[in-house]
Amino acid sequence: MNQTNQTTGSRAYLFGIVLVAVLGGLLFGYDTAVISGAEKGLQAFFLGAKDFVYTDTIHGITSSSALLGCIIGAAISGFIATRWGRKIALFIAGIFFFISALGSYYPEFMIHEYGQPCFNLLITFNIYRILGGFGVGLASAICPMYIAEVAPSNLRGTLVSWNQFAIIFGQLVVYFVNFLILGEHTQPIIEKIGETVYQVSSASDEWTIQNGWRYMFGSEGYVAGLFTLLVCFVPESPRYLAMSGRDQQALRVLTKINGTTKAREILMDIKNTVSVRSERLFSFGIMVVFIGVMLSVFQQAVGINAVLYYAPRIFESMNMGNPMVQTVIMGIVNIAFTLVAVFTVEKLGRKPLLIWGSIGMAIGALGVALSNVTTLPAIFPVVSIMIYSASFMFSWGPICWVLISEIFPNTIRSQATAIAVAFQWIFNFIVSSTFVPIYNMSAGDMGDRFGHFFAYAMYGAICIIAAWFVAKLVPETKGKTLEDMTALWKSRRK
Repeated sequence: MNQTNQTTGSRAYLFGIVLVAVLGGLLFGYDTAVISGAEKGLQAFFLGAKDFVYTDTIHGITSSSALLGCIIGAAISGFIATRWGRKIALFIAGIFFFISALGSYYPEFMIHEYGQPCFNLLITFNIYRILGGFGVGLASAICPMYIAEVAPSNLRGTLVSWNQFAIIFGQLVVYFVNFLILGEHTQPIIEKIGETVYQVSSASDEWTIQNGWRYMFGSEGYVAGLFTLLVCFVPESPRYLAMSGRDQQALRVLTKINGTTKAREILMDIKNTVSVRSERLFSFGIMVVFIGVMLSVFQQAVGINAVLYYAPRIFESMNMGNPMVQTVIMGIVNIAFTLVAVFTVEKLGRKPLLIWGSIGMAIGALGVALSNVTTLPAIFPVVSIMIYSASFMFSWGPICWVLISEIFPNTIRSQATAIAVAFQWIFNFIVSSTFVPIYNMSAGDMGDRFGHFFAYAMYGAICIIAAWFVAKLVPETKGKTLEDMTALWKSRRK
């Protein structure tokens, strides 16, 4: 190692290993959004089943079944990371991503007849999606943890924020990949022939029904394979190594990143932190846990994932050109506004971004709702959806994760964070699995437009409640140390 590296460490080495962890965040976004382009072809495929009726409710559950795995993966991520280490946890996540991609592409493998939809095949497909969700749950907890534990303190916030950017970038990548896979083919035409009964029009593109959705799910395998391979070459987290009594290995990793002198100081701090005792979950009162949980609940209850997962279907209902093109444009807008949060969170603070984001989302959601009960230009709901999505991306998307990592006192952080993240995935599943049935509800002369109106009016109302919640109950954490938060909650308990 040269003298410069002994003094300052190697930024190239640091950025290299962080890039691998960030690739896990990209897979997180890729896996959760791949359904957006595939769900309609998937629905058309299973509508052809002879042994059961593929209803809106079943489709909603199938489209969001990966979230069941997310809940499980997130819930046991702490156990895996503590028992076997952060690196092994990332490797396991990569394996599950890879198996899910191949299984979702070819769910008939060695069990069912290819191309023949049936109830047992639906179950098999959902199992593969749940396995992918397990990988997402692990990645959602372990990737930012790993980055935080290898990054120097002066770069930690920035590098962890880039993980959120990677999640949104992964969603954009899969929107674009789905668009390329679809190519000259068209999404199936699904006709409603009863209250909850649908059929596939004979004019539908058969390739999309039989093959298009398979290629979309299978495309994730390339990224998952690369991630799993690269994880083998990154070091274990120095914090985990120190906790496991492998101080010399921890020191070698820290030296490569920080230089010799600083590495010894950091190792001493880590060893001191390892012995910090834990306290009972409600040692600082119920309110701190309640606020953390509700931040996670609101992040999902505002309905953003219903838009991300079903974007092409929503744009198609607005009759504004190619829905896949509009989905890609929305992905680009999401990327741009995520960067707004990355570069302003330390200047503007957490609460202002959340409040203004909630208001922007409410305006966008209510704009879409109104477009279904009034005669407005087709561009109006499209712009409203963009406003809704962009407002989430500079607020609840990244800032919720920032607050959850900061708001809890040191001694209960691991317990409280696990509970908050579990609630986040639970409500993600609830919102995603109920969107299609709500969106397709009929009432009187309005027909399906009632469901379209009700869904977005409901999300808009929740956004307003979320803004009130943040303004009244959530403390500002900008400029405060983690120890300041401990003192804050102790004072509020008195």
